[in-house]
Amino acid sequence: MDTVESIRLPAALPAIADATRQLRFLYASDLEFGPLLRMLAASKPGGHLLEIGTGTGVGTAWLLDGMDATARLTSVERNADVQAVARKHLGDDRRVTFVPGDAREFLQAQAADSFDLVFADGGPGKITDTELALRLVKPGGVYIGDDLRQHLLQDDGRAARVKAFEAKMLGLTDFAVVKLDWASGVVLATRRA
Repeated sequence: MDTVESIRLPAALPAIADATRQLRFLYASDLEFGPLLRMLAASKPGGHLLEIGTGTGVGTAWLLDGMDATARLTSVERNADVQAVARKHLGDDRRVTFVPGDAREFLQAQAADSFDLVFADGGPGKITDTELALRLVKPGGVYIGDDLRQHLLQDDGRAARVKAFEAKMLGLTDFAVVKLDWASGVVLATRRA
């Protein structure tokens, strides 16, 4: 695996990282995790990708960096202030659509089997409403959940919620699932055809 120093960054990422620090937004995707997002996005040429939790656009930048010219990304975020950073730095890319609002409502409104890749970066679709996100993954599609390691900024109850989420994911029979104790903690799942 690449060391952090040798990772090729998406062009917009340094400016996004600076804006993220200025906002004191502490929930951006882990730098080490980015190349995995890029690789998984590249595995879905012409695909329709979903990011649940834009944040400031760190994960968005990695996904866009891996996508081909015909792939499309929809990124949902309830916090307009943090999503504004992503819009500023990535909004000119025609492959991405930023959706402001509640992720749960967005997930409920989508047709089943409508995304080739679902990246659950926020709470909805991962710690809560997991089934809503999983039903959107096409056969052969990939589901990604990160930020599964406990850290100082999380409340004590989060550890139990993360453990329950991981158990739920590992118990799925219609997905091939792997849990990685790497970067911020990752679960990857591919829907069986």
